[in-house]
Amino acid sequence: MKKLDANATGVYLIAVTPFCDDGSLDLASTDRMVDFYLGCGVTGLTILGIMGEANKLTAEESRIFVEQVLARVAGRVPVVVGASASGFAPMRELTQSVMELGAAGVMVAPAPTVRSDDQIASYFEMVSETLGPDVPWVLQDHPVSTGVQMSIGVILRIIKNAANCVMLKHEDCPGLAKLSAMRAASERGEVRRVSILTGNGGGLFLPEELARGADGAMTGFAYPEMMVEVCRAFAAGDRERGHDIFDAYLPLARYEQQAGIGLAVRKHIMAERGVIASAAIRKPGPKLSAADIADIALLTARQKQRLAQLG
Repeated sequence: MKKLDANATGVYLIAVTPFCDDGSLDLASTDRMVDFYLGCGVTGLTILGIMGEANKLTAEESRIFVEQVLARVAGRVPVVVGASASGFAPMRELTQSVMELGAAGVMVAPAPTVRSDDQIASYFEMVSETLGPDVPWVLQDHPVSTGVQMSIGVILRIIKNAANCVMLKHEDCPGLAKLSAMRAASERGEVRRVSILTGNGGGLFLPEELARGADGAMTGFAYPEMMVEVCRAFAAGDRERGHDIFDAYLPLARYEQQAGIGLAVRKHIMAERGVIASAAIRKPGPKLSAADIADIALLTARQKQRLAQLG
């Protein structure tokens, strides 16, 4: 497998982790899910992320799931693995394991305990040392989950200090001005250019982010073909087409991004589409009400109508 580099573009889909109704790993659905994502035209996959319920997996389950995904992908697209951990020893162990299995790189978010720019920069210097010079990694900027606010200055500092940091997963919100500033800094030669993939709200701001210089998306949505087609349209210079495709899916994308039940909505739709056998979320996790399911059915039907009109 080719390793991740700073030229990465397109959609690196954040994969869910399929479970059986009893909460055990569903490896048959995992294979079907990988085939579905690849059939949608994704550029890469990202696994063991926040929406992949990585914090609910044992170390052995994480290894089994990564091995299953990588075996099914069989080198067709790059796979990035979330490697954030409470300490550097488990981070190193997981990273070494997944890279040996064929992962293209890993993704790391700041520890919730770091606050100042100096603390954040120091933390990622240790991350870079821990992973080693041969492991490309993604800097995840997601203040909602980590509680860590990374300034533009500290992100530039991290990129300058770590040659193996090849991508920024940008999901600070509001973040369009931050994205513009990052791109302007590289254009001025203040820092080398790295890939920037965005992760805000299942692609809720994807057209604007692409217009501001993002190279693609690294997020999840029950209809990944939307993000793939929007990115393709922008890459071809057809922004109007990109916006039209995005608009057709927007009501469902908005509904899926509700705090607390978003993953349950995504898994429900994926189960309805036949991608996974069960919409189960490992405990603790939310369950959809009958009213929620009725909302989704209505939004799905209306989406089909809009897509038919779009042609």
